[in-house]
Amino acid sequence: MSKFPVDAPKRKVIKALEILGFRIIREKEHISMERINSDGTKTPLTMPNHTKIKSSTLRTICTQAGISRNDFLDAYNKI
Repeated sequence: MSKFPVDAPKRKVIKALEILGFRIIREKEHISMERINSDGTKTPLTMPNHTKIKSSTLRTICTQAGISRNDFLDAYNKI
């Protein structure tokens, strides 16, 4: 199983999340993103606004947003 990237660049993480259907709502100390699901519900996602995102933080973000490891890594590696 592939590992989450260590110290991933923030812009690349955001692009990967955008591929997965999330869009930026607000960007200050934290970045707030949201995905509108096919059934009309919304999935929120909040991540720190750091230049590099640690692998443990990525793991937590994906868990809370209901994103599988493989889905995230596939989107991340497309960039």
